[in-house]
Amino acid sequence: MARRKAAQKANRRRFESVTFACRRVLLDSALGLPQMPGYARLHRRAMTNALELDLEKLKARAFDRAEWADPALRRYHAVVPNLNDVVGQRLRVLYNWMFVPPTLWPFNVQDVLEDCLAALDKGKHLNSRHRLLIDLLPEPPDKTICEAVADHERHVQKGSYENLVKTQAKYSQNELAIKTEPELRRQWARIKTAFNVKAYQDHKGVIRRIMSVERNLRPSFSVNVRRREDVFQAAFDAFCLRWNLYGMQNDEPLLLKLAVNITPYGTMIHIPAYWSFDPKRDIQWDAITRIHRVRVPGRQGDALAEGFAERMRNAEKLREFDKQAARIGLKGPKKHSFLCEKLGWDPRTDPKRLRMLRAEFRKPV
Repeated sequence: MARRKAAQKANRRRFESVTFACRRVLLDSALGLPQMPGYARLHRRAMTNALELDLEKLKARAFDRAEWADPALRRYHAVVPNLNDVVGQRLRVLYNWMFVPPTLWPFNVQDVLEDCLAALDKGKHLNSRHRLLIDLLPEPPDKTICEAVADHERHVQKGSYENLVKTQAKYSQNELAIKTEPELRRQWARIKTAFNVKAYQDHKGVIRRIMSVERNLRPSFSVNVRRREDVFQAAFDAFCLRWNLYGMQNDEPLLLKLAVNITPYGTMIHIPAYWSFDPKRDIQWDAITRIHRVRVPGRQGDALAEGFAERMRNAEKLREFDKQAARIGLKGPKKHSFLCEKLGWDPRTDPKRLRMLRAEFRKPV
C-alpha cells in the first residue's frame, strides 16, 4: 500500500510538472513572447510526456485500448498547441471522451477525432457535421462510472461473467452436450463444404452470428440469396440457433452464456433459450445492481415522481407570479409574502425554497 501511494504521488508530481511546462509553452506562443532557447525541445518534451501519461491511463483497459488510441492521441498532442481556443475547445470534448470506456460511447469517438485532425492537417476547418457531433456529446461520465465500466469490460473481453452469474453448472452441462454431438459436426462440415469459412473468421478464428439487439429490432432482416455473403450469414445464423451458439472458433462451438452487458443506454441481461432460469440462484443481483446504479443520478419512485411533478407545476406558477410582482414593483419581504400567498405557502417559508425552485426548473436562455 505504501509503495502504491508513493508511486501515485510521484506520478502526480510528474503530471503537474508536465502540465506547467505545456501551459508555459502555450502561453508564450499565444502572447507572441520571445521563445526561450531550446523552446522546440521543451515543446516536444512536454507533448511527449503528456502523451505518455495519457497512454499510461489506458494501459490497464481492455481491448488493447492504449495501442488502439496511440496514433490518434499522438496526432492530437502534436496539433492542439497550434489551434485557436474555439477549435481547441471542441477537440478537447472528443479528447476527454477518449478516456471513457468505449462501452459507453454513443458512436466511435476516436473515428470522429481522427477525421477532425485529418481536416485540420489539410488546413481545413471543422465542418458542420464535425461540430454537430461534438456539440451533441454530453459531459463524459465521471471517474467512478468509468472505473466500474472499465472493470466490466475486462470481464467481457475474457468472456467471463462469473462475477455476475452464480450457476456455471448449467453452462458446463450444455457445453459438454454440444461438443460431443455428431449432428452438430455433420452440419458444420456441410457449411465448410459450401463456403470458405476462413474468409469470415476474425484474427482469432472466430465467426459470430448476427447479434441480438434491444427489442429485437434487427438492422437488416433481408436475405439476398444471390449474394454469397448473405447466404453464408443466414446459414450460419440458422446453425447457431439450432445449437444455441453465438459463434464458432475454428471448429469449436461457442455456446451462449447467461450474460450481463453494459451499453451506453442501459444494462442488458441475456438469458439463453436453453437455460433453465432461476432468478434467485443464477444471478448475482447485488453485483448487477451496483454496476447499474453507478450511472443512476439519484433516487426514484412513485413518491419522488409525484414530488417532482408538483415542483414542476409550482415552478411554472412561480415564473408567472415573479412577473406579476415585478409589474407592481414588489421587492424584498413584500414580494416574498406575495409569492407565498399566491403559491398557497406559509409566509414564513424560507426564501431559499423559492430560489431552489427557480434554479431547478430554470428555462434555458
